[in-house]
Amino acid sequence: MIEKLKQKSIEEIAKLPKMKQDAINAVDWASMTEEMGKKFFLTENELLNLQIVTMLTLVDLYDLNFYSSYLEADVGVTTGEAKKITEYAFSKIFNPVANKMEETIKQQIKSKIPNWDQTVRFIVSGGDYSNFIEQ
Repeated sequence: MIEKLKQKSIEEIAKLPKMKQDAINAVDWASMTEEMGKKFFLTENELLNLQIVTMLTLVDLYDLNFYSSYLEADVGVTTGEAKKITEYAFSKIFNPVANKMEETIKQQIKSKIPNWDQTVRFIVSGGDYSNFIEQ
């Protein structure tokens, strides 16, 4: 990862809530993207674009649901390659980040008794644990 991108990713991650920062920093996503570049035979420019797309997705500037589309448009891979890269990225980066956040939320819930408002929002949301995150 080039130094300028590394610095920009640090700045963008620092703008996120502490829990999300910790979850992202718990996963070595930069190394994972380099591994993905080797695995899928990406050029240096394609790898850089993959890292940018991944970073923008992690900091919620790109919608995770369209990650595969971003790969096609920004990295320049085919639909089939984008699907394979997306599956790999979810297993190595996005799911571990989500699991870390979920684990943190569950730990916070165990240490706190939720108030009635949080409980109602949790039930109405259909089980969204983010209702217990302090704003």
